[in-house]
Amino acid sequence: MLADVHERDGYPVNWPSFPDAWLTPPSLVASWVAELDGRVAGHVGLSRSDVGDAAPGLWGARAGVTIDATAVVNRLFVAPWARGRGIGALLMAQAVREAQDRGLHPVLDVVASDTAAAALYERLGWQLLATVEQQWSPEQTVAIRCYAFHGTFDPCCSARPDPR
Repeated sequence: MLADVHERDGYPVNWPSFPDAWLTPPSLVASWVAELDGRVAGHVGLSRSDVGDAAPGLWGARAGVTIDATAVVNRLFVAPWARGRGIGALLMAQAVREAQDRGLHPVLDVVASDTAAAALYERLGWQLLATVEQQWSPEQTVAIRCYAFHGTFDPCCSARPDPR
């Protein structure tokens, strides 16, 4: 499924040499898959802040806390055949709930060119902190949009902005 997402959407931007290891980085706290009609339809992970994550530091500076107070939502993707059914929102809701249950503030980084993902996050109550440039290799500089969750999920897993 990840190969299908990469072929269609270019995610991940750089195809990993070992996809299994990419899905289970050492910083991983938890991960979930969604199934539809007996097939894996989506995936999301929740990790501790790792080298290269920009959002934890930005949110920490804004909130006056260390990056240890954050959890990074990552590796979100939905199979092309399963899109348009709310699976991404359900996976995001699960990751946000888990972060909050652990007393951590959910944050995430997304490549700026992934406008569909950014639109989903904003619709679900995520607040843009900043767009930063990251040097992924000597030949590759990438613009990254950094988000922090700023909303509440209702029982059917859609989000609304937090009125505070």
